[in-house]
Amino acid sequence: MAAAAPKSFEHQVDIEDVEYLRHGDAPLLARLFKPRGQGPFPAIVELHGGAWCLGDRLNDDRINEQLARAGILVAALDFRVPPVASYPASLQDINYGIRWLKSQAAKLGTRASMISTFGISSGGHQAMLLGMRPRDTRYASIALAGDATVRCVILGAPVIDPIGRYRYAKGLKEKGKPPEFVDMVLPLHDKYWKTEDAMSEASPVQMLERGEKVETPPVLYIQDSRDIVHPRAQLDRFVELYRKAGGAVDLEINEGAADAFAPRHPPRGLGAGYVRDAASPAVPRTLDKMIAFVRAHTS
Repeated sequence: MAAAAPKSFEHQVDIEDVEYLRHGDAPLLARLFKPRGQGPFPAIVELHGGAWCLGDRLNDDRINEQLARAGILVAALDFRVPPVASYPASLQDINYGIRWLKSQAAKLGTRASMISTFGISSGGHQAMLLGMRPRDTRYASIALAGDATVRCVILGAPVIDPIGRYRYAKGLKEKGKPPEFVDMVLPLHDKYWKTEDAMSEASPVQMLERGEKVETPPVLYIQDSRDIVHPRAQLDRFVELYRKAGGAVDLEINEGAADAFAPRHPPRGLGAGYVRDAASPAVPRTLDKMIAFVRAHTS
């Protein structure tokens, strides 16, 4: 069952897969959702979730197409994941992808100054990390002119504190009979990060705790009230520290299942009980919130 589209949706959409980067003989693709009509359109670089190891650019097609129907260009990226490469390889690909989209902006009907990011779960973590460190030389190591700064960041139930979530999941496992997600995410944390030091070093919450000097683009933070996969305490701490650092955060907390805000394909292990019903009123309401947020920060 498809989600009902908010009334503001009006554009026809062209969908195209293009190569945006290549490592040796392995291309990385971007799926472009291009609204038809008179631009320039706001643009989003969309980053899939999957505990940094699973998923691809097709995960969130339904969400991305609806954003495009509202007049927002979306570039959903593939990026390197284990076993091909661990941290920070995906950040290098995404940082490049943002700069690539800026370089193609005129051709695609947008502007380099109108680009934002959106990610779900581990994709949300990567969107926020790059939003805070757009010029980090480790992440910007693949040559291309320009920088990876963005106008705003949308977070869908992000893993906002990787080390905190890792220790939270380990604690649940030690208590016995943990929720299904625990045995899925713990080995994936290890595959991507390799060490707890890396999880802490690249945690937006820990960066703020340490007083690291960061960029603070406006944030829309979306999460469900009953989400046990992304602990609420970590959300609250990030919001407190980010606002203290001068950043603006809009919170969209939905009542209901734990898969945030829209019908999609959650990672295996979450279970059917965590999937948002497509008929939920949260779906059009939250998509409308995303659309309004992007338009407000790219006008």
